[in-house]
Amino acid sequence: MARAPIPLNALRAFEAAARHLSFTRAADELCVTQAAISHQIKALENRLGVAVFRRSNRGLKLTDEGLALAPTLFEAFGAIDRLFERFENGGVQEVLTVSAVGTFVVGALLERLPVFRAMHPGIDLRLLTNNNKVDLVAEGLDYAIRFGDGAWHGVEADRICTAPLSPLCGPSAAANLREPADLLRMPLLRSYRPQDWPAWFQAAGIEVSAIRGPLFDSSLIMVQAAMQGAGVALAPPALFRREIEMGHLVRPFPIEVRSDSYWLTRLKSRTPSHAMRAFRVWLLGQFSEGPLPD
Repeated sequence: MARAPIPLNALRAFEAAARHLSFTRAADELCVTQAAISHQIKALENRLGVAVFRRSNRGLKLTDEGLALAPTLFEAFGAIDRLFERFENGGVQEVLTVSAVGTFVVGALLERLPVFRAMHPGIDLRLLTNNNKVDLVAEGLDYAIRFGDGAWHGVEADRICTAPLSPLCGPSAAANLREPADLLRMPLLRSYRPQDWPAWFQAAGIEVSAIRGPLFDSSLIMVQAAMQGAGVALAPPALFRREIEMGHLVRPFPIEVRSDSYWLTRLKSRTPSHAMRAFRVWLLGQFSEGPLPD
């Protein structure tokens, strides 16, 4: 005898609770009570014969079975949501959700987006920012723009451009910098990439044993701190040319180091939509000349 299909409400309750790791937040999203979410999860567990969540001192966690189930449901419900979003405001719109490193958004992407929107009025672009740590599945993303070597597991990556790094600081700090070795007396602002400062000092012909200074998870915030006199940041001057031209930021030395690149990434398992293909062709065409210009 065939088993009854799993109720859609139970799957939806699990998908929301798995994304938030919270019955309360799932209930708020679905406009039901927490008890209703708990009831639906229990019904799902009874139907599957396994537990999909467990409680710990740190809150709700997925079991191995829950971890196996979640990605497929994230993708499925995300596709359903995107389909219905196309019909918002009485017209068919194809939603495209892109997450990008904040530095790239502010320094290179925002000024170009009006051209994309003019070329593709039927695409509803949703732009989010990240600090280079992103989950394409859990966040329901079509693309993520990030900085690195392009070797992310399960991801198709297209190189957008390189972005050479150079020291950047405020005018008052720059007044004390005559030669690269002077940087060793300054607070060196660091990102999540510990290899960058040693690579720059090597390019400058200076041996360093250790780099110390405040650590930031966002290069955009790190450069803002440099402008306010907190120290010297290592970042792509090309993405801060407006601040340099206005005199808020100074590039004290021309020495640069080429590290990694910006990449347009998507899941290999994700079939590109019309909007995704259009965005990819447009974006890569915008940077087809190679490195970002200073």
